[in-house]
Amino acid sequence: MKIVLIGYRTSGKSTLGQLLSQALCMPYLDIDRGIEAHAGGQTLTDCFLAIGDEAFRKLEAEVVAEMCAGDNCIIAFGAGSLKFPTSQQAAQRDSLVVYLQVPIPELWRRFQTDPTTADTRPNLAGGGIGEIEEMMAQREPVYLACADLVVDGTRAPAELVSEITAAFTERRNS
Repeated sequence: MKIVLIGYRTSGKSTLGQLLSQALCMPYLDIDRGIEAHAGGQTLTDCFLAIGDEAFRKLEAEVVAEMCAGDNCIIAFGAGSLKFPTSQQAAQRDSLVVYLQVPIPELWRRFQTDPTTADTRPNLAGGGIGEIEEMMAQREPVYLACADLVVDGTRAPAELVSEITAAFTERRNS
């Protein structure tokens, strides 16, 4: 069994994934880093621009399938990694899927304070808070449909680790 973390960019998936990995002594995997590895070390933005949306999403789906085939790990999904039904099914197979729900204004605030966001993540709908609103309108229904557990991503990471660890332990023991 594994933990899959889903949510929009800057929702805290990477930070929480690393903390859960330490708390549960399980390997941490990141779909975005897997895509970069398959793309010869290019950033997500460079890869996206080089191969285009369709090929990028196909590569992303391959990385999702590859990483979700493993067990006893923590996987942080990219914001759009659940685009395809096959990726949704892979995420849900023998997993606790956790949606880190963060209000749009907070996501925008985090974007503005993260100096690497613009360089490492491609604009999908023109950038700015408008992009977040547009992408969340498309993606949040999928996040909610796939999630076994929805957590408030604005809470302290230590609180989230405790809540997710308890839910994971309960699910694994049932």
